[in-house]
Amino acid sequence: MSPRLRPVLTATALSALLVTAAFSADAPATSALPEAETPSVVLVRVVTATKGPVTSDVVLTGDIQAQAQTNVAFRTNGKVAERRVEVGDHVTADQVLAVLEPLTQRANLDNARAALVSAGAQLTQAKVTFERQKQLISGGYTTRPSYDNAEQQLRTSQAAVDSAKAALGTAEEQLSYTELRAGVSGIVLNRTFEVGQVVQAGQAVMVLAQDGPRDAVFNVYEALTANPPGDKTIHVTLQSDPTAAVTGHVREISPTVDAASGTVRVKVGLESTPPAMTLGAVVIGRGRFASREAVVLPWSALYRSDNRPAVWVYDSAAGTVSIRSVEIDRYGFDDIVLKDGVRPGETVVIAGIQFLRPGQHVALAGQDAAPEPTKSAAGEGGR
Repeated sequence: MSPRLRPVLTATALSALLVTAAFSADAPATSALPEAETPSVVLVRVVTATKGPVTSDVVLTGDIQAQAQTNVAFRTNGKVAERRVEVGDHVTADQVLAVLEPLTQRANLDNARAALVSAGAQLTQAKVTFERQKQLISGGYTTRPSYDNAEQQLRTSQAAVDSAKAALGTAEEQLSYTELRAGVSGIVLNRTFEVGQVVQAGQAVMVLAQDGPRDAVFNVYEALTANPPGDKTIHVTLQSDPTAAVTGHVREISPTVDAASGTVRVKVGLESTPPAMTLGAVVIGRGRFASREAVVLPWSALYRSDNRPAVWVYDSAAGTVSIRSVEIDRYGFDDIVLKDGVRPGETVVIAGIQFLRPGQHVALAGQDAAPEPTKSAAGEGGR
């Protein structure tokens, strides 16, 4: 080391030793002082729990359906020759929807017509014979048995004509059954046949939604039907256009639960159907449960303890707080409805809960009953 730098290093080392000695001298004096115990008082805001009327809304999503749906079927057997409508078409009551090949029906109709002509000819001959016998018997030129036979033949021929007319009517009706008509006006929802397919009488080939009243149909959980809203009035709005709104009433609740979804089907009859609410349109229904009494607190009072909802309860006699678990009935937009845990008349902390511990002394905001707080949380909320 250079002789010139030695004095400088010596002076620096000396200074470091003096600083260390000064700190060492102060340490025992500081540790010997007693630890000051200053009370930690938190400023909080409270509210007195009271029971009040509580109403809750239920919001459902469903779709528009016709109150009446008709399964359309042919009334006779045959092979489909023509289909004249498609799914989504609006049809009238007498409109022909499809046609069967009418070969058999036309042959039956021709046979019935021929039988009627034959029966008519026999009836004409029987009438002539009877009139002749009637004239002869009046002059004594024929016997009574001949007259009776002519009369009997006339009656038999008349019955044959009546039977032929009935058969002709049946054949004509069977021919008309080859044309499929719904009998009501509506919209085709579904079809299950094609041209060339052989169908049986009574086999449903189309589903038709009848014109007229409409339902808003919702699938709800069983628990909702066990405790339904007190008023059966439901406000229905179109999801794509909230301005399209209408009032409805619960018309039908299914007595069974759907095995696949675990829901119950509820049908709400609409008082009127806006044009925008077409079949299958998605709608939102809102209903209101009957009013009941419950304790309602602001969201800021909610706390979590042991992974359970809780609140801080203020003891006015001791000036301390304690934590208490609660059971939530419903979460609102800016409040919570309690099912259990807080009794009416108890005082609940609604601001400053993030600084609290069980048994801690607190001061109430707006009162002069506490020393200067070490932490202030008035007007703040915690969860």
